[in-house]
Amino acid sequence: MDSSFINIAIVVVYLLAMLAFGWWGKSRTKNNSDFLVAGRRLGPFLYTGTMAAVVLGGASTVGGVGLGYKFGISGMWLVVAIGAGVLLLSLLFAGTIQKLKIYTVSQMLTLRYGSRATQTSGIVMLAYTLMLCATSTGAYATIFVVLFGWERWLAIAIGGAIVLVYSTIGGMWSITLADQVQFVIKTVGIFFLMLPFAMNAAGGLDGIRERVDASFFDIGGIGLQTIITYFVVYTLGLLIGQDIWQRVFTAKTPKVARWGGATAGVYCIVYGLAGALIGMAASVALSGIEIEAKDDVYAEVATNLLPIGIGGLVLAAAVAAMMSTASGALIAAATVARADVLPFVAGWFGKTINTDDSDNPEHDVKANRYWVLGLGIVAIIIAISTKDVVAALTIAYDILVGGLLVAIIGGLVWKRGTGIAAAASMAVGSVITLGTMIILEINAKAPLDGIYANEPIYYGLIASAIVYVAVSLFSKPTDPAVMKAWTDRVAGTRVAEEELSSPAK
Repeated sequence: MDSSFINIAIVVVYLLAMLAFGWWGKSRTKNNSDFLVAGRRLGPFLYTGTMAAVVLGGASTVGGVGLGYKFGISGMWLVVAIGAGVLLLSLLFAGTIQKLKIYTVSQMLTLRYGSRATQTSGIVMLAYTLMLCATSTGAYATIFVVLFGWERWLAIAIGGAIVLVYSTIGGMWSITLADQVQFVIKTVGIFFLMLPFAMNAAGGLDGIRERVDASFFDIGGIGLQTIITYFVVYTLGLLIGQDIWQRVFTAKTPKVARWGGATAGVYCIVYGLAGALIGMAASVALSGIEIEAKDDVYAEVATNLLPIGIGGLVLAAAVAAMMSTASGALIAAATVARADVLPFVAGWFGKTINTDDSDNPEHDVKANRYWVLGLGIVAIIIAISTKDVVAALTIAYDILVGGLLVAIIGGLVWKRGTGIAAAASMAVGSVITLGTMIILEINAKAPLDGIYANEPIYYGLIASAIVYVAVSLFSKPTDPAVMKAWTDRVAGTRVAEEELSSPAK
């Protein structure tokens, strides 16, 4: 039987399974909490799997192997930075975040500072999550183009529709159940199939060492500046991303959030090392094959170094990685849009919108489904219509870190931080980040050089931190009543169930 037919069949079975998990998740979705945060009931196994699945997307899987192919063992640093972000979030903040019993990052800011001005963070978070969803959708569609020979727009439309269906039907429960399958497929595909077969084809570490430059085994070969950038962008970004926090909200207890997340972080680091080793082995084993782009290495290993049929599982692993990220970003975008952005925008027109419908849980779930459906369609259109989604994601990521990081982390660790300081630091950090990016882009030698530069995020962070500390020290301390409500939440004091049921609070 033709190997390509078997690979296609395996991927098709995987896609059908994702749709089935959508219907399975629907049976567990009874109210708002079930749809958005899986009822806050995930134990260690489910939580670890879903956290690892959402952070290890196409950049970590396909991109990680490509970096290993080009730079050797130092190609692991991208995924190591992601793992470090999960570790830091889990060990330092996840327990506190889980106790808050909220739905969005913006709600944390409002609760901590008692200031509606911090709701502007929801707009940035919406842009970030929507672009992340569009980027992931476009990424896994490239595999469909290779497998099925479809046009790019058709591959994006069909692949996006599958994620859209299972995310809309069952919400976070469907996504969590799908993530477990995706987590298993990725683990088997990377550690038990690609790594041993690639290493064997290359003659093991000794065989690789004999045929590559010594720099391939230099842990810092990719460059110190690049490594620092990975940690600034990805590690710090993971500390405050809505898509990651929303997974923390699903944990059953603070202990699960802390140690389940820490386990996922360690897994990510090992995953990054495995990807780099696969790429190194591919540089030797595929030396006779012309590879145009480093991101093509993953598919070349799957089709040329693995036995018939197994390559299909490995390709399914890549699709799984990207779908996990896309579905997580989609439900995060819908949550932020309904809970934060809609009430904030309505407030500018003098209107008050209450997104809580706790008296009618079924109606509340239906409303959330509409938001997921609508934003999913928008993400698919963005992925189809533009080839520079990555540039838009980079802008959103830079503002996320340069503008929002200080206010969010400051609120978690410094009691003296105030609402006016948080709002000012967010505004200054965002303006400096964007302004620096525009100036660099105007003076850049090539298009998008300014957008992809490192300086904007550094300058934004520094300016944001200075403003936050200075304004906090010179402004009136946060209202004691607001601080008491905050400390009660952080201490795990029981909160009325009706208060927790509304993402608008």
